[in-house]
Amino acid sequence: MIKRITVLSLALLLTSFSCVEAKKKVTLQSDREYWAQQAYRMAAPVLEPMSRGMLSTEMQIEVSPSFDKRDKRVTYMECFGRLMAGIAPWLALPDDDTAEGKQRKQLKEWALKAYAHAVDPQSKDYLLWRNEGQPLVDAAYLASSLLRAYDALWMPLDSLTKARYITEFSQLRRVDPPYTNWVLFASEVEAFLAKAGASFDSYRVNMAVRKTEEWYVGDGWYSDGQGTFAFDYYSAFVFHPMYLETLQTMRDKKARGWNINYAQFYERALKRCQKYSVILERFISPDGTFPVFGRSIPYRLATMQPLAMMAWQQTLPKELTNGQVRAALTAVMHRMWDSPGNYNEKGYLTIGFCGRQPEVADWYTNNGSLYITSEVLLPLGLPADHPFWTVPAEPWTQVKAWNGKPFPKDHYWKID
Repeated sequence: MIKRITVLSLALLLTSFSCVEAKKKVTLQSDREYWAQQAYRMAAPVLEPMSRGMLSTEMQIEVSPSFDKRDKRVTYMECFGRLMAGIAPWLALPDDDTAEGKQRKQLKEWALKAYAHAVDPQSKDYLLWRNEGQPLVDAAYLASSLLRAYDALWMPLDSLTKARYITEFSQLRRVDPPYTNWVLFASEVEAFLAKAGASFDSYRVNMAVRKTEEWYVGDGWYSDGQGTFAFDYYSAFVFHPMYLETLQTMRDKKARGWNINYAQFYERALKRCQKYSVILERFISPDGTFPVFGRSIPYRLATMQPLAMMAWQQTLPKELTNGQVRAALTAVMHRMWDSPGNYNEKGYLTIGFCGRQPEVADWYTNNGSLYITSEVLLPLGLPADHPFWTVPAEPWTQVKAWNGKPFPKDHYWKID
């Protein structure tokens, strides 16, 4: 009988449990190997057929039981855009001869072909750019992927494909976004156009900036619209990442906004995101679970996007270390992805949170939407020899708190 076990050993042992049963063996796989394995498993069934222009033919789709009357072909745009936003930094790493490097190179080759099919009107995989309003949302994720890996994914595209993207992104100005998180989808698209040297609409950027500032409610949280605070994870799904990327791109562009200093706004938004990252880390329990609440919960690990983003950009707040963040996120991945039912018979994500649970879907959910879960993989964009991957695993806050160990108290962050 085991009579004694350290706090960290206990926590890491607990992470090997699936949602339904305990694992019987301890894997010798490194954390990075596990993350890369999950990334490849998620991406290959999407990118391989789309590189041939056949995703829309081969993908096994699933929609919410209460799905509305929108064109279900939006599934493919949601799937491709959201997947690429998460894995773009990883694909941007230099090629190498490791097992991971070979898989990464293959995915990048498929992705570059898939980007071309996405905007080719003659391709079966020409995405649903010109129907309804939803394409604005997922164009923003495609724009995000190209911002995150500009040299690796945008620059190699041929001139015709680039011109087609400029056209498709620009025509989305036909969509008048509601005063919700949707304003940031518009700003993300315009920020990419600015980065690419194309004509961009500064009003759509600055309107998003002003509205987002109005909606900040404190301690890292945003309200999704004036006077409407929803207790959900949309601060993680959209507000923090897309607001930061919009501001960072406009700052780097040296653009000038009326009464908006993009650099100063970025620094303030970064502090807010760092505070929110502290909160997310504290949400992760000793056994690798986190609270399930609010709409869009089938987005799974997109909940942890700001924490992953801060790690990837090497801007973690002083309260968090690489070792504890990696250990915590790996624990959550094992807890969720080691359970059965997350993928259907053809290898595509199913609707659910931890397995197949279609009853948790919202009316707008399809299984393409769920590829936003890839956003947790952003730290794969750090090379394998980066401290995020090489430092020893450390107990995260809840492991220490629930085992009688010292841990830092939380406090309100006043951010000017």
